[in-house]
Amino acid sequence: MARVCQVTGKTRMIGNNVSHSKRRTKREFAPNLKTKKFWSEEEQRFITLKVSCRGMKTIYKNGLAETVKSSQAKGLINIV
Repeated sequence: MARVCQVTGKTRMIGNNVSHSKRRTKREFAPNLKTKKFWSEEEQRFITLKVSCRGMKTIYKNGLAETVKSSQAKGLINIV
């Protein structure tokens, strides 16, 4: 799952570079992804996720267990 946030599901967007002469060429807007370890109190281990900064904010707000459970329901995370 390259370049996909495992919490929010954000992926890359396609847009245009617009030069001064208004020529348009394709470009990619990549999400701000970080590979981060989170401590799970329920499992007493670290869980490594590739998340965007918005995903980190969601985890800090709702808690890791609830966020992982909702992301698994969406099919974004596959943690054993």
